[in-house]
Amino acid sequence: MAFPNFRAAPLTAALVMFSGAALAHGFAGARFFPATLITDDPFVADEWSFPTLSWFRGEDDVATSTASMDFAKRITSNLGVELAETYVGLRPIGAHSAAGFDNLSVGLKYQLLVDGPHETILALGADTDIGGTGAMRIGADDFTTVTPAIFFGKGFGDLSAGMSLLRPLAITGSVGVGVPVTSRVPGGPADVLEIGFALEYSLIYLQTQVRDLGMRAPFDRMVPLVEMSLQKPLDYAIQRITGTIAPGVLWAGQYVQISAEALVPLNGSSGHGIGFIAQLHFYIDDLFPQSLGRPLLGA
Repeated sequence: MAFPNFRAAPLTAALVMFSGAALAHGFAGARFFPATLITDDPFVADEWSFPTLSWFRGEDDVATSTASMDFAKRITSNLGVELAETYVGLRPIGAHSAAGFDNLSVGLKYQLLVDGPHETILALGADTDIGGTGAMRIGADDFTTVTPAIFFGKGFGDLSAGMSLLRPLAITGSVGVGVPVTSRVPGGPADVLEIGFALEYSLIYLQTQVRDLGMRAPFDRMVPLVEMSLQKPLDYAIQRITGTIAPGVLWAGQYVQISAEALVPLNGSSGHGIGFIAQLHFYIDDLFPQSLGRPLLGA
């Protein structure tokens, strides 16, 4: 993928550019938390992810390709909503392919805490997959699932001077439980524990806050990271934990973010082979700071 061709700005100008959006996407003090791909973010924002493309092969050897759109909008400076929709293509071995839209997802998130000196963010939220809004032929559930969760982000910029090269590290994550809104019957849908986290090393932070290594574009805006997403049904003890490990890298500009990761199954119950996910992400709060990028209520 080609990166935008532009001259690298001075580090001080880059810092001012990023911190100007501190009340919007993903800032705690000097720490910028980029949008991650397979785990939800610990902040409210005005953002648009389109497209997010992925391909992987599941436990049953069905090749699954997806194209997703996610739109996030702040209602107030601390309260935001999200809408997401995914088009799914299934290609089983020796059987007919199927394609269609998955269930519509609607989320609500409240920013509890932004601690700049300690580079810490906390939020509470809930995501609702609306049953019956997707195509049954691709396995969309006919029941609604609500997933309340807590989200967090922590940068390591407050480490001692002797550990300065670790200061660009940060971790984000979420813990939630998916609860099907349906009658409880033996063998029916289970509550599912969902855990996700991302370990990031920000070259942006390294250059602006720790040490100027003279990196040029596009490397001065890159964030290498590893994500992990885990699921465990709580009602059936015999079912194994499944999940995905996703190493990759993202590039964060002023208005857009480009990301790509490999999708590595955690175990045989999670899938086979290595897939991928890639995303183009727009910062609406920076693109339209006086209109679409403002909270609907308040400043």
